[in-house]
Amino acid sequence: MSDIPKLLEPEALVDMLDQPNILIVDLCNDTLYSKKHIPGAVHISSQELMSGSVPGPNKLPPKERLEAMVNSIGLTDDKHVVVYDDEGGGWAGRFIWTLDVIGHKNWSYLNGGLIAWHNEGFPTTSEVPEPKSIERNVTIDRTPIIEAEEIMAQLDSGDLQIWDARTPEEYSGERGVAERNGHIPGAINCNWTSMMDFKRNQRILDDAKERLAELGIHSDKPTITHCQSHHRSGFTYMLARILDFKDIKAYEGSWAEWGNRNDTPIE
Repeated sequence: MSDIPKLLEPEALVDMLDQPNILIVDLCNDTLYSKKHIPGAVHISSQELMSGSVPGPNKLPPKERLEAMVNSIGLTDDKHVVVYDDEGGGWAGRFIWTLDVIGHKNWSYLNGGLIAWHNEGFPTTSEVPEPKSIERNVTIDRTPIIEAEEIMAQLDSGDLQIWDARTPEEYSGERGVAERNGHIPGAINCNWTSMMDFKRNQRILDDAKERLAELGIHSDKPTITHCQSHHRSGFTYMLARILDFKDIKAYEGSWAEWGNRNDTPIE
């Protein structure tokens, strides 16, 4: 399955709809899925991707919940997962990060998601498939995850680039909902939506890699990405993976954690 690109166009996916080794996963909002989705797509609600419990409601769910999720959609090792949403890739990217965390590397993102698929006339249905549920255990690989303590330990090394996917107002501290607002020292701000081509149904920009480099975000440097809750940075994590960043991790605690601690440095 390695011949399927990580960034998949709608015209390529439409020819794969009947292939038994393709598992299409819809991360659109629940109501939209019930009305309209890609034929054969199974649905996961965005809430299933987050723990929902204090003190880190936006962090990875417990292992048993991850197992229940992958078992309910029939995610076996031989499946190539094609992921999409209806917002340009935030929840799709969060799910792809989750796939990486459980060691499932065979995935693709549908470029432009349901927006491109629908607007360009590809087929949709309201028929909900019945996935074949399975029984499997998952193993957590913490390679794609970084914690606040690890970030603080590396801040002075100069080796780490931090991609802040929030708005410029959040980055500067003008806006924010945490106890303390601003950004991690040295972080580079690149709002997640600035990497989307709104003239082409929210596809990823063709020159995204060059634009990131102009901002100082380079694919050959160890990179971490975050936002407020690791939803928007789901997209930036996924984009870095698609662009072959050599070392990309997500700070799942994101600003919801960093800005509400009293021991984290802030600019």
